[in-house]
Amino acid sequence: MSWYRNAVWFVKGLREYTRSGYESASKHFNPADVEVNVAGRCFLVTGANSGIGKATAKEIARRGGTVHLVCRSKERAEVAKGEIVTETGNPNIFLHIVDISNPKEIWKFAEKFKNEHKLNVLINNAGCMVNNRELTEDGLEKNFATNTLGTYILTTALLPLLQKEADARVRQQVVLTEQWAKAHRNIHFSVMHPGWADTPAVRSSMPDFYQKMKNNLRTEAQGADTVVWLAVSTEATKLPSGLFFQDRQPVPTHLPLASTHSPSEDEEKLMEMLEEFSQKFKSTSPGT
Repeated sequence: MSWYRNAVWFVKGLREYTRSGYESASKHFNPADVEVNVAGRCFLVTGANSGIGKATAKEIARRGGTVHLVCRSKERAEVAKGEIVTETGNPNIFLHIVDISNPKEIWKFAEKFKNEHKLNVLINNAGCMVNNRELTEDGLEKNFATNTLGTYILTTALLPLLQKEADARVRQQVVLTEQWAKAHRNIHFSVMHPGWADTPAVRSSMPDFYQKMKNNLRTEAQGADTVVWLAVSTEATKLPSGLFFQDRQPVPTHLPLASTHSPSEDEEKLMEMLEEFSQKFKSTSPGT
């Protein structure tokens, strides 16, 4: 019967990830959770020029936060910044042009950022979905370089800055979240699934999926809702660090009977490998 139970969970998941899933879940949201003023707190959002990243940055800006947009494209970033400032009336929006797939560039940026700014919340939103094998200039597979190594380096480099602040928070990948939550008790780590949202990344990377599902996809703001909740609400930090969220609720990281659990020794090996990789690129960075 395991195939049947997994099929039931799959169909249930299909529904939960769509727009109707969000609309159903949001009936139980407490609006007061995100009706907060975060003036004086600083947020860094990667991949913030479009999609869920921009929607997140915009909602934080509406609440008075200082927002640092980390983007790869200067042109698109400037357009996004202008839109956010105009719509929110918040002038405290700053741009940083960084390619999250370039580890040397990330180290250089992070060292400079630490000397010039404070940071309360790091939102690792940047990612890519490259369907064909593509290597970066450093010879790294691009999905790994962006989604895993780049995220690891940026977070590692900015941990000392976060540790200086009260109520510091990070959004992160699942295994990294769990491992860092154990290692850094004074920082609240969390990770979330945005559901299936209508974003430029989905349209360009998953065109067939988009055509089939476009009428059922969440809006960018709906996809960003849990990110914003994790970043600004006091309710989020009442829950343990290291959890995986969907629609403001902690959920399991594995489906029943899916056999996707990682042995703890494999996760520790991953962290060791990422540390080794990150230090390699740090030692070759200009000016360090």
